[in-house]
Amino acid sequence: MTTWMRCYWDEEDTWFYVEVDAEGWVTRQVELQGTELVPLAAASLDEWQQAQDAGRLDEYDSGFGITAELPVSEWEGHAPETLTSEQFEEVWGPARRQIASRRR
Repeated sequence: MTTWMRCYWDEEDTWFYVEVDAEGWVTRQVELQGTELVPLAAASLDEWQQAQDAGRLDEYDSGFGITAELPVSEWEGHAPETLTSEQFEEVWGPARRQIASRRR
């Protein structure tokens, strides 16, 4: 079952919005920093794997970032807030568009 959540890390003043699969792995991740909520990352695990297979991983990482490398069950120091898929998509879409426009 897919779940969606967000967590705030105050050390970096960053909100992390994540989509998590049934095993606890992050499949999509958005990072928004500061009071302006500037998108730092909007990464998809599937796209990341495709970029790796195509030899374009550096290009993908520098543009969209990466998803968390640990399952959420191993995260420490966070207090996740559950989201609906719609709430996640409201953040995902604009973040992706903004990052994609910076890549041009």
